[in-house]
Amino acid sequence: MELLITLILPSMILMKLSGPEDLGAVKALLLALTFPLFWGARSLLRERKLNLLAVLGLISILLTGGIGLLQLDPQWLAVKEAAIPGLIGLGVVVSAFTSKPLVRVLLLSPALMNVERIQESLQQRSTTAAFNGRLKIATWMLGGSFLFSSAMNYFLASWIVTSPSGTQAFNEELGRMTLLSYPVIALPSLLIMLALLYYLARTMNELAGLKLTEVLRR
Repeated sequence: MELLITLILPSMILMKLSGPEDLGAVKALLLALTFPLFWGARSLLRERKLNLLAVLGLISILLTGGIGLLQLDPQWLAVKEAAIPGLIGLGVVVSAFTSKPLVRVLLLSPALMNVERIQESLQQRSTTAAFNGRLKIATWMLGGSFLFSSAMNYFLASWIVTSPSGTQAFNEELGRMTLLSYPVIALPSLLIMLALLYYLARTMNELAGLKLTEVLRR
């Protein structure tokens, strides 16, 4: 459902309804942006708390609309596409040099895992320092996935979207870019995340002697 609302429908509207005999470039762009905006707002309202990634997603959608409606140079679209994952990636990498790398915050959450059991097992085995080192490596891996996404976003946008913004051609290219972003960017990023989860599960087993299923909260 999320892919249909945020990816497929907007892309089809941009590619098929932007002609002057249909909705026109401006109305088609506004209609296409309505679907992901609705989904993002719905997610925020359902969670009833501020979700940074959801907020960034909404900002990204609004910036795309602004570039199209204000007829800015399409190169700004490439910059925008790269900026958000790039900033997140830099933030994740910087956190690796602090006492609380982001993976530690995400992984060792009392709501998600039995943190006391993990810490006790690490202390008994005298592997706490090694475990902390592995968490920093995992944080770099996570940051790398965002930086990869940033570079691919910039390349894809620069390659596909070359027509002046506010035109039918711009909308059609934006629709193609949106569709291609899933197999070209999202799937490789997903593989990196799966590799990260495998690395963390293996680290937990090697250094704490625990399987991931043994420490997950139920």
